[in-house]
Amino acid sequence: MMNIRPLRSEADYEQALADIERFFENEPAPGTVEADDFDLLALVIADYEAKHWPIEVPDPVDAIKFQMQARGYSQRDLSVLLGSRSRASEILSRKRSLTMEMAWKLNREWGIPAECLIRPSNSAN
Repeated sequence: MMNIRPLRSEADYEQALADIERFFENEPAPGTVEADDFDLLALVIADYEAKHWPIEVPDPVDAIKFQMQARGYSQRDLSVLLGSRSRASEILSRKRSLTMEMAWKLNREWGIPAECLIRPSNSAN
């Protein structure tokens, strides 16, 4: 059993990365002490990274554009979902904010996380 503790410095973080690396080549069996060590190391590493290098949630327009690119959707697909071509254009050009109904549709139909859609856009009115 390893002595796993919170990471308080870059040196602690580097050591934890080195410690967890050995598990990648020799994956521990579930339910073993080694598997518990792996899980705990992963948690303290993730916690350290979240505190020191947080990843900010994208704004709604960026989230929509990312999903469009990832799934091969066009602006026409967005207009069908939102009900009009002009509305889709205004959303993508940041001239109009999403309504709650639009956000709900984008979340339900396209799987865009709600926290991205309800965040204020960088330039929306």
